[in-house]
Amino acid sequence: MYDLVGRRRLYYIFSALFIVPGLIFILLGGLRPSIDFTGGTEWEVRHADRPSAEAMEAALDELGHADATVAEADDDFLRIRTRPIDLLPPGGPGVSPTQTPVPSPDATADPDATADPAATAAPGETGEPAPTAAPVPAGTDFAQLQGELEDRFGEADVRLLRTVGPIIGAELIRNSLILIVIGEMLMLVYLWIRFGIRYGTAAVVALLHDVIFVVGIFAILGFFFRVEIDALFVTALLTIIAFSVNDTIVVFDRIRENRVRRAGEPFGAVVNHSLLQTLGRSLLTGLTLLVPIAALVLLGPATIRGFALTLLLGMGIGVYSSIFNASQLLVTWHEWDASRKARTARAAAR
Repeated sequence: MYDLVGRRRLYYIFSALFIVPGLIFILLGGLRPSIDFTGGTEWEVRHADRPSAEAMEAALDELGHADATVAEADDDFLRIRTRPIDLLPPGGPGVSPTQTPVPSPDATADPDATADPAATAAPGETGEPAPTAAPVPAGTDFAQLQGELEDRFGEADVRLLRTVGPIIGAELIRNSLILIVIGEMLMLVYLWIRFGIRYGTAAVVALLHDVIFVVGIFAILGFFFRVEIDALFVTALLTIIAFSVNDTIVVFDRIRENRVRRAGEPFGAVVNHSLLQTLGRSLLTGLTLLVPIAALVLLGPATIRGFALTLLLGMGIGVYSSIFNASQLLVTWHEWDASRKARTARAAAR
């Protein structure tokens, strides 16, 4: 019988190789939150001259937006992010100026008199420009900036434009952290009730391993390739937590059943037998999930590619941690506790 449990130190070293680099880049500030968290204005634009990201950043710097960041998107579009810019016209969204006809001074003296042609003429008939509804979004600041960029790089095709205030971004960060903490705590309580403190704690440690691994990978990608995390990243993390716990519960259930069937055997042997029984099921279940997610990463639209990549990394490491971390931690804890009790018994005997 293949001894999975006996090689658990190798699995711990392997996990450390996953986790430590990510933690280093998290501390170095590699995570790049999108405007969902930080606030700002973001738009995707494609100019006629097809400027590079570096040329666009240089132009924005000259126009007073030194903090702007530019990244290449698909179909020759550039994704630009700056500090918040007012996108709405002064009168608010959809508000268009109107013109009220002014009656002629002679109208009150002579009811049959004809009204002043300038007052009743349709906009544009008197030679003055007709007031038009301001498009949304078309605020003065953004329109001026976009006009300057069009003068440099030609006509622009804007397909995405949004502004998020810093207050909304701070609230989203707070709510995201609360969601993750509450999710972890509820999982811990459930596992404590169903399996006991050891099982619950080992499962949550494996969950933290998965979350730190995924966040660390995105910190590395953000540090070197400017990959950003958005609100969908939090959704993906919660999905990863649920999947990882589900797979861990399957393994723990088999361990609990085999402890009754194989009473008297060493705990490590029981866990090893349980892992071999559930290994094929765990791998096949993970594979059926990873294949379509990998297809989304490779062939899906750019708007969900980051979300799909998060799921791909998280579910892959979730399958690994259920077998090679959570269960192995149970054996390590059990052996440490047995050794502690043996030392205590020897000390009492002396």
